[in-house]
Amino acid sequence: MTRGRLEAFSDGVIAILITIMVLELRPPHGAALADMRPLVPKLLSYLLSFALLAIYWNNHHHMLHAVQRVNGRVLWANLHLLFWLSLFPFATAWMGEHPGAAEPVALYGAVQLLAAVAYTLLARALLALHPAGSPLAVALGRDRKGKVSLLLYAVSIPLTFLSPWLATGLFVAVAVIWWVPDLRFERALAGE
Repeated sequence: MTRGRLEAFSDGVIAILITIMVLELRPPHGAALADMRPLVPKLLSYLLSFALLAIYWNNHHHMLHAVQRVNGRVLWANLHLLFWLSLFPFATAWMGEHPGAAEPVALYGAVQLLAAVAYTLLARALLALHPAGSPLAVALGRDRKGKVSLLLYAVSIPLTFLSPWLATGLFVAVAVIWWVPDLRFERALAGE
């Protein structure tokens, strides 16, 4: 099997998810800029989720370029990731509708954690198909950013019940960590 169909399907699903999220945003009834004020929490939730989906797409894209082949296990691991990503629009809408409410923020954190776990499982499934010195293995390395992200998401869920705003800050922190360009794959592929 080749990675082309896997990548194309994943790209399409992520594009649809971004579209679904933006369709949840409804314009205000009034024509004044002040009428936008109640929409700010929804817009911020959308912005955060858009950034996180963009980060997943970007990293998925780079990771697949370091891959020589895929198998059935990889296909299922990729679908597992796409399942958790497909819950972004729901979790985003609920959190944006109820800013600062613990349960929606906790659900958002759980979806983020499970998507990060699924991404890690996909990476492990791909690593099982490639030798230790492959560009994929070299690029993933010890994956400190991935481990830190998992930890921050795991901490955010119980933290939500103490302070939903601090938990949301951890989601933003993960986005900032990953927003900084990750050149591991580009360096590994250049060194092929």
